[in-house]
Amino acid sequence: MNYYDEIKSKLIDNEIYSRVKDYSKEKHKVITYFEIGRLLNEAGGKYGDNIIDEYSRKLVLEVGKKYNRRTLYRMRKFYEVFSNEKVSTLLSQLTWSHYLLLLSIKDYDEIIYYINISKNNNLTQRQLQDKIKNNEYQRIPIESRNKLNRNEILRPNDLIPNPIRIKNSNDHGNISEKVLQKLILEDIESFLEELGTGFTFIKSEYPIKLGDRYNYIDLLLYNIKYKCYVVVELKVTELKKEYTGQIMTYMNYIDENIKSLEENKTVGIIICKKDNKFVIRYCSDNRIIAREYVLV
Repeated sequence: MNYYDEIKSKLIDNEIYSRVKDYSKEKHKVITYFEIGRLLNEAGGKYGDNIIDEYSRKLVLEVGKKYNRRTLYRMRKFYEVFSNEKVSTLLSQLTWSHYLLLLSIKDYDEIIYYINISKNNNLTQRQLQDKIKNNEYQRIPIESRNKLNRNEILRPNDLIPNPIRIKNSNDHGNISEKVLQKLILEDIESFLEELGTGFTFIKSEYPIKLGDRYNYIDLLLYNIKYKCYVVVELKVTELKKEYTGQIMTYMNYIDENIKSLEENKTVGIIICKKDNKFVIRYCSDNRIIAREYVLV
């Protein structure tokens, strides 16, 4: 086989295809680059790694400047990563620009996670880059990662990262609950994206009447995907057992007075300065989770 001629032919075909088949050009590009990566891998096995240098010099002159050594190396790396059977079925789910961001990740489960959230949430290249940069997968609890790997049904709060990153626009030092709430509300869109899929904002300081007294939920959210209300309580101290009792009361109130029959039960998130795993471990309601926050 003449590897160079085969690679050149595929690249020229892709250039033509990209001009006349706009609706599917990205999928065609990804598959073409994967095939070229396979050919480069085979050619390297026969003729040595310097074959990429040789081919790139000729391709730059004969096809285009973008097919330089770096691009060919990435194609080969793309093949090496996605020839693994664990991720090969996801080959054409995203654009080439998305896949370039994933090539440095060594954990295949992590790659699968980022592909799925990118596809399901229509993430742009920049949004995916931010999630990788902020180590979103590494911040997901291990038990939730195991659920993903076993394809188990997830709860609305399973994929909420720990810690939760909250933007500190004014470089506040020691903060109160009111200041923490203010920081969240200043960039509520970023906060909802940090929580994960389907979260929408309803109201801060949401009033509920218990007997003859009003109480106020720090943040009331709704998750469209899971069709449930989400009560968020903010604490700037270590998690205490009385916090779970407080949020449980609020969740039960929402279930009894606000949610409709077709909606799922309310879940609760306690965002605190420091977690205490024993408090949640012995909490009687598994709808409640605790997450630490970090100001960034």
